[in-house]
Amino acid sequence: MRKPIIAGNWKMNKTAAECRELIAALAPKVKDATCDVVVCVPFTDIAAAAELCRGTNIAVGAQNVAWADCGAFTGEISAAMLVEAGAEYVVIGHSERRQYFGETDKTVNARLVQALKNGLSPIVCVGEMLADRESGKTDEVCRTQVTGAFENISAVDAEKTVIAYEPVWAIGTGKTATDEQANETIGHIRSVVCELYGKKVADGMRIQYGGSMNAKNVAGLMAQPEIDGGLIGGASLKADDFAIIVNAAK
Repeated sequence: MRKPIIAGNWKMNKTAAECRELIAALAPKVKDATCDVVVCVPFTDIAAAAELCRGTNIAVGAQNVAWADCGAFTGEISAAMLVEAGAEYVVIGHSERRQYFGETDKTVNARLVQALKNGLSPIVCVGEMLADRESGKTDEVCRTQVTGAFENISAVDAEKTVIAYEPVWAIGTGKTATDEQANETIGHIRSVVCELYGKKVADGMRIQYGGSMNAKNVAGLMAQPEIDGGLIGGASLKADDFAIIVNAAK
């Protein structure tokens, strides 16, 4: 039995003051959740979020991590810095990083290595563009991204990783893959993990659905046997909506 995980990806939203307000409102609403709850906040909010989440069942995550320990990488934040600030999780390879900031399967792999080396729990994002879906290349794209991300990653480390399947055409658009489409693709991703690491690791790995999961569609998506939670964008910025999603993930 895989424990569901609901992670909110705040993206470039919320100042530290706004972060405090949102977590203060959210914490009592999710205190009885039976899933893992994570808020992935901007770098500047991590310390404030970690302070507020201490003693609650909410863990704090970052939205990116550098591929190097330290050095001349202006604008990057190392895994050690994230850990010191209070992060426990980190999102890696989100489609917006791939689309706008040149992220590749190779850099996703390098960032994953750093996260694991420093004890962070990675959430690795994969997913296809609309053209890929329409041309029947969804499985091929997801296979390429998964095998690229996990190149030379041991089975022991793979077991510590969450995968988030996010069809790019459904992120922030209000469009959502049907429950069956999401379940089918996540099942395919799990089969790729099985090829890489064997059935035990594949059966134990948590694979989320992202892409406009919200309070209205969460029940149907979470009822699917392959879906182990969600990586939530816009709905995670509202305490009431995010709490509904969290409390539906049983």
